[in-house]
Amino acid sequence: MLQTAVGLTQAQAEHRLKQAGENTIGDKKQTHVAAMFFSQFKDLMILILAGATLVSVLLGETTEAVTIILVVLINASMGFLQEYRTEKTLEALQELAAPTAHVMRGGKLCEVDARRVVPEDVLVLQAGDRIAADCTVRTAVRLTCNESMLTGESVPAAKREGDRLYMGCTVLTGHAEAIVSATGMHTEMGKIADLVESAQEQPTPLQCRLRQLGRFIAAACVAICLAVALLGVWQGNDFFDMLLTGISLAVAAIPEGLPAIVTVTLALSVNRILRRGAVIRRLHAVETLGCAGVICTDKTGTITQNKMTVQRIALPQRSFSVSGSGYETAGEITEKGKRTDARQDAALRQLCTAGVLCSTAQITRKENVYEAAGDPTETAVLVAAAKAGITRETLAGKYSVIAENPFDADRKRMSVTVRTANGRKLLCKGAPDLLLMHCTRIAQGETERPMNASDRAQIRRMCEEMAADALRVLAFAQSDTPEKGEEELCFLGLMGMLDPPRSEVRDAVQKCREAGIRPVMITGDSRETALAVARKTGIARQGDGVLSGKELDALSDQALAARCMRTSVYVRVTPAHKLRIVRAYKAAGQVVAMTGDGVNDAPAVKEADIGVAMGITGTDVTKQASGVVILDDNFATIVSAVEEGRVIYQNIRRFIRFLLTSNLGEVTGMLFGMLLHLPVMLMPIQILLVNLFTDSLPAVALGMEKPARDIMHHKPRPKSEGLFAHGLARTILVRGVMLGAASCGAYWAVLRMSGDICVARSACFLAIVLSQMLHLFECRGEGLHFTGNPALLAAALASVASTLLVVYVPVLQRIFGTTAVSGTLLLPVAAAVLAGPAAAALKRWLRRTVRQ
Repeated sequence: MLQTAVGLTQAQAEHRLKQAGENTIGDKKQTHVAAMFFSQFKDLMILILAGATLVSVLLGETTEAVTIILVVLINASMGFLQEYRTEKTLEALQELAAPTAHVMRGGKLCEVDARRVVPEDVLVLQAGDRIAADCTVRTAVRLTCNESMLTGESVPAAKREGDRLYMGCTVLTGHAEAIVSATGMHTEMGKIADLVESAQEQPTPLQCRLRQLGRFIAAACVAICLAVALLGVWQGNDFFDMLLTGISLAVAAIPEGLPAIVTVTLALSVNRILRRGAVIRRLHAVETLGCAGVICTDKTGTITQNKMTVQRIALPQRSFSVSGSGYETAGEITEKGKRTDARQDAALRQLCTAGVLCSTAQITRKENVYEAAGDPTETAVLVAAAKAGITRETLAGKYSVIAENPFDADRKRMSVTVRTANGRKLLCKGAPDLLLMHCTRIAQGETERPMNASDRAQIRRMCEEMAADALRVLAFAQSDTPEKGEEELCFLGLMGMLDPPRSEVRDAVQKCREAGIRPVMITGDSRETALAVARKTGIARQGDGVLSGKELDALSDQALAARCMRTSVYVRVTPAHKLRIVRAYKAAGQVVAMTGDGVNDAPAVKEADIGVAMGITGTDVTKQASGVVILDDNFATIVSAVEEGRVIYQNIRRFIRFLLTSNLGEVTGMLFGMLLHLPVMLMPIQILLVNLFTDSLPAVALGMEKPARDIMHHKPRPKSEGLFAHGLARTILVRGVMLGAASCGAYWAVLRMSGDICVARSACFLAIVLSQMLHLFECRGEGLHFTGNPALLAAALASVASTLLVVYVPVLQRIFGTTAVSGTLLLPVAAAVLAGPAAAALKRWLRRTVRQ
């Protein structure tokens, strides 16, 4: 058996290092960066754009080809960056391991690189240390650890001989020796790394819809090429000429700027969300938030402040309320609504004095808050005592601690012996049920009296009342005979505390419900504590269910998916449970957002449709796994991001309507002309010029529309809802055909009036661009709306000005094959431009008339 006090020899450590490998997280083979980049070109829309580039080269339009190549590279780069982010998750896990560790090697204390810690090493731990590997406690003195990053529980974990410690967690109090049991990927942190790796990042709803749109456009382009080529050959035209014409129409039908416009629009929304307190790490995550139907949120640090706060104090026959939250200095202790100062209340002063002296934590006042160091429970007691006017400073000179009996998991209490002007005194705090067994007297003002059965029953009732409100209860006692130890104590009182909810969470939860979003709390805490917080914040309502980790284990995936929509709170869960919960909501057809801050949240955050990490308390692992980082750790900021996501989807539908209507108008106009045996309406360079003027700036500006007033009063759209839902496809088809018919009519009329093909094409060019610019303002809503979006008006004016320059400036006329259109020849152009809005206005008037 290894002599653990001596530790391994250097030779033994080197041998185990070769056997077990370095103590690192995520040493799996990584995808080569170049392979990751080139895999982006498999996207169908990218392939369509590549085809458009080839067509442009064949037509001799190198400028258009270069432009499309840039679009392809931009979109491929965006996809590459999203995938590269996943690799960073495991790198962040590596950073969480302690950089160095103190170990016993050959009987000497050594500081070694944490990567070189091996199984059976003896770690020497002190308060503030980050634990370098999973280990088992050999010896410990008053040892507590912060394991919230793994368990989600805000209460420090007390440790004794034989207990396990986990890599990445920190030592809060005490010191210990521990024997390493697992390193690297064999630790609990390593298992979480495996979960993060296995959690598949699904495409967002918008990405799915754009892929569907890409497939539709691809099919339409092939159909157009074949239809035009066959129709032209059937009419006796040259096959090669008709094939080039068909390809030109296919180029016109491809909204080559669509992916770039989506990217730019999402990027603009990122800046707006940043001003509201959130960073978007994945562009498409913005839109996904807009259709979130469930927000799964961790309790500790997200719903609550992760700062224990005393809320109630109980003395024999008396009860006090404590106001204030967290470590804020604001707050007071009141009895029946009247402020109480412990310096004038002997019984309250005794309790607060015991609380301050039975503590190793420290608080320092900085303006309106206390900076704390040490155990969170002890910090809460110090802050409460300070509100009553009792601090270490006020007690200095009156009391000095001369001995301490540290907290023990068996005794569940600790005590200190202090020297006072009247002699020595023992002060004790601990779990009420056990401490009460050692009390024989009870405080009554500044005096004491024997404790009777009625006193014990009353104290138990007070404890039960606090526990029912999810308060963690501490009892305090004292003795004037410290030589007797923790026996024959005098009961002083109780303090009840909890990790309070953030003040803004309740309003944020209400907004979620108004928007049809279901908030769900997932925590490692107890059922009672979780339910109390959930009810206070409005997350749990009458009839909502609660599931524990054990109950989850007993349910199949199908049963969980059926039950999850009736459950609002999950308690005593592990990281694997969180993954199952997220997958259950996804199986139930929900778009799931998962918020979190600890390492234990990272796998579920990545698995969710949209992962939301906390910016202040969140670990690097969770941030890397997320799509959105909330900078202020404010749950309410998520609601703002949801609103922005809904606006984005609304605007994307608007510019898709505009782009596809415009492109369909160009194609149908050309087809109508061919059916009428007219010369080709537009030259290839003119077709590309129309796309250049109408597919870029105007569409981007349309994506900057402000939200509708009632956008957060509607239920989330279904995950299966397509981009063309609610009659959008019909609107695009009808208006596209009308636009094509009107432009073909203008072309035919001017050709008949002038007999000049160049003039007719110029008139057609004017009619198409101007009618599309007018339709741009119709896409904002019903009717024409020219105000409220200066960027849109500026983009439209720029496109109109460019069009007029091409038609009326001699130098540009020679380049683009145009000529001036004037006099009565402008009448068919005006008629074509106004035909669409006039028909839409007539339709609205008829609809109102029928309703009346």
